[in-house]
Amino acid sequence: MAAPGSSSLCLAALALIAALLAVLYATCPGSVWPAVCGALLTGLLVVWLRRRDARTARRVCVLVLGDIGRSPRMQYHALSLSRHGFYVTFTGYSESRPHQDVLSQENIRIVSIAEVKGVRGLPLVFSYVLKVLLQCLQLLRLLLTMETQSRVLMQNPPGLPSMAVVWFVCVVRGSRFIIDWHNYGYTIMALSHGHTHPLVLVAQWYEHVFGRLADDNLCVTEAMRDDLQENWGIRATTLYDRPAAVFRETPLELRHRLFVRLARIHPQFQDRCDEDKAEAEKTLFSVRDLTDDTVALRAGRPALLLSSTSWTEDEDFSILLEALEEYDSLVRGGASLPALVCVITGKGPQKGHYLELIDSLGLEHVTICTPWLEAEDYPLLLGSADLGVCLHKSSSGLDLPMKVVDMFGCCLPVCAIHFKCLPELVRHEENGLIFRDSQELTQQLQSLLSGFPGSEGRLGSFRRNLQASRGQRWDDNWNQNVLPLVS
Repeated sequence: MAAPGSSSLCLAALALIAALLAVLYATCPGSVWPAVCGALLTGLLVVWLRRRDARTARRVCVLVLGDIGRSPRMQYHALSLSRHGFYVTFTGYSESRPHQDVLSQENIRIVSIAEVKGVRGLPLVFSYVLKVLLQCLQLLRLLLTMETQSRVLMQNPPGLPSMAVVWFVCVVRGSRFIIDWHNYGYTIMALSHGHTHPLVLVAQWYEHVFGRLADDNLCVTEAMRDDLQENWGIRATTLYDRPAAVFRETPLELRHRLFVRLARIHPQFQDRCDEDKAEAEKTLFSVRDLTDDTVALRAGRPALLLSSTSWTEDEDFSILLEALEEYDSLVRGGASLPALVCVITGKGPQKGHYLELIDSLGLEHVTICTPWLEAEDYPLLLGSADLGVCLHKSSSGLDLPMKVVDMFGCCLPVCAIHFKCLPELVRHEENGLIFRDSQELTQQLQSLLSGFPGSEGRLGSFRRNLQASRGQRWDDNWNQNVLPLVS
């Protein structure tokens, strides 16, 4: 690294030379001075852009062209870098509040960027091109005016246009370019437009070309690592998603406090009995005896089913809704099954569509709640649930759902829909079940919840397996696979 004052001295010297050349050009028109001046001014700009100080080697920009608050893996990257003494500029949209740990770290500075919307009234292609151009200018201005970063770690997808912009800035500023491959962006676009749409083909070409220009690459599964190597010529390090330390089984006291908070906003958590509550603080799931301040789960409570989603095309929630309808019919028909409270968390473009479907179901023994949870409450709710359901079906078949990783961190058994590499995470009949359609999911709900709330059935067996096989947490995994790249 250059000494702190060296680039300033070089800058001053080049500025003096440029001024002298400008005087010479003014007095000797028609000579070679325009080319010489242009070359020197370009060199002057590059020296300024590559200016270094004592902290440059410890600066890392973590970039996601999406909502920071809904990008848990990138939040974990930022926290891990900060804990190892790096100064992190965390860049993305500020739609949702990040976890408090991110906000409280002195070494993490959040730089918000405004989301660029498509222009209404224009044909799709023109609107998309205009949006990409505006995003390019926005990212260029941001990355070229911040302090020089030793590395830029960006999430893909979305990689259009950030992948090309980050590569260009890293070349100009002498920074290392790292891509964390969560999936392929073009396969997500293909869900809406089809694989032969011109935009999808351009996106595939773009991702292929600029993805190969990164200095280092991370990915989320062994299957994606192999695909990147075989089909793209990209060598990547597999960094499995691991649960952060906050994802664990929620103690009974914290569980009750969470239920009380949720009951104030969501009637699905409220106690439905009209008996005197003077000596007890009750929710649908728990009760605190105010005489001795003890907390207990209610014997006749419903089962708490949890799913989370970004309400996008790669998650077909009609499968879950159909399964809940059939489950409700089984209970109405006399099956020995508990009532269900199904909590579906998240925000996204298709939420309104599914809310209309939910309102039309007319369920008697199943209640559905769709809250948006603060970052601190989400792990508490996972750690309080009885069963998780995952509808994520990878567009490429090569990524794994982070939500299941978090559920396993809380020792929460999972029913997950099948796709190509899911068995890298969910081991059927060991830590959960894999289903292919709503009928199979209904059968699994019936099998797992029979005998609830007793712990002797399959649901209890899966939970005990998860408790006994708690694997590596995020920090150890990151230290092993990523720290060598940034050190």
